[in-house]
Amino acid sequence: MCGRITCRTSGEEFQREFDLAFAELLTPRFNLAPTQPVPAVLASSGPRALEHLRWGLIPGWAKDPRSGAKMINARAETLSQKPAFRKALESRRCVVLADGFYEWRRDGKERVPFHVQRRGARPFAMAGLWSEWVSPRGELVRSCTIITTAPTALLAPLHDRMPLILRRDEVDAWLSAAPLAEDAARRLLAPSRVDDLELRQVSARVNSVQNDDPGCLAPPEPSPAGELFDMKR
Repeated sequence: MCGRITCRTSGEEFQREFDLAFAELLTPRFNLAPTQPVPAVLASSGPRALEHLRWGLIPGWAKDPRSGAKMINARAETLSQKPAFRKALESRRCVVLADGFYEWRRDGKERVPFHVQRRGARPFAMAGLWSEWVSPRGELVRSCTIITTAPTALLAPLHDRMPLILRRDEVDAWLSAAPLAEDAARRLLAPSRVDDLELRQVSARVNSVQNDDPGCLAPPEPSPAGELFDMKR
């Protein structure tokens, strides 16, 4: 699953990393949540541009945008079986840009937050799909979902899903304007092969979407017993 992300990377860094046509001034985000705008790049035959899509895919036939809250993620294994995702897989692919995401571990009734990033906090691209929806007032809303897959060994103790992070060469294939052949889609939708992920426990401040500041990434507050959670236990 992917339910919160960080995006501290500058527009210039994203431009260099993903060959964007121009840099854009971005406000650092430390706790970006569903229904909020996320930086994304749409599949296109022209120059790559940074877009801002509402996180949570709203199907074109939806009566209101609230349905998007249920579609923040899409399972890679069943995309072709879901009406909301099948057509998007053919012609409305995108990548959501980030430099980290949060995952929680259950410990009794507690949810213990961890931040996951690549070594050096390098930016990365998560495979996604996008859609357009027109409100009753005629407002055009572009939204997206982040594709998830099986976790790496590092993340498996936290959750049975993780975002599908694409390698640099896979980003080019995913963002191609040409339709994806079945074998190419199957190869790109395989579990992530990015092998430089690292994680660490962070402050419980991130549990509230009201908090969006560097404190979300601070070390966790000591437990009553004075101990921190250890992923090895």
